[in-house]
Amino acid sequence: MQSWELFAVAVGLSADAFAVAICKGLSVKKIQKKHGIIVGLYFGGFQALMPLLGYFLGARFKTLIMDIDHWLALVLLCAIGINMIKESRSCGEELDSSFSVKSMLPMAVATSIDALAIGITFAFLNVDIIPAVTFIGVITFILSAVGLVIGNKFGCKFKSRAEIFGGVVLIFIGIKIVLEHLGFLG
Repeated sequence: MQSWELFAVAVGLSADAFAVAICKGLSVKKIQKKHGIIVGLYFGGFQALMPLLGYFLGARFKTLIMDIDHWLALVLLCAIGINMIKESRSCGEELDSSFSVKSMLPMAVATSIDALAIGITFAFLNVDIIPAVTFIGVITFILSAVGLVIGNKFGCKFKSRAEIFGGVVLIFIGIKIVLEHLGFLG
């Protein structure tokens, strides 16, 4: 996987966290630096952890499904992308202004489930996993902290666009993987 593809995946994956951070920013009257760090650590940490877990799962079963791995990658990426686009139509997340573990942990897990599937895909693509998940975590950390500020200042209008963009990026990467496998792209 090339650097620009990993960057696109990282931005695509972080779109959910960015969108939830925007809505979280709506619930906070006055943002402090520690809020951005907390949001970034939760979302970035789980966006790094989940693909790592997915990678180990995918690597374990890789030999069983090597003949269809490119189609599996397409299905997973398109399913995640389509789901993100569908979710872009709602700003109905019920968020409180708390940054406690009880508040942040469920959101971090929920926004990183798709990263588990990406990790499985990474195993099929032979991605160097430690730098990849570190990069995804850092990008998500930054975008989540920025999303918190944007949500606090501008509200929910950017949430929808972020999820649509992330979904479209993941769908295109899935299509690219299949086209490369079929020999249409070099």
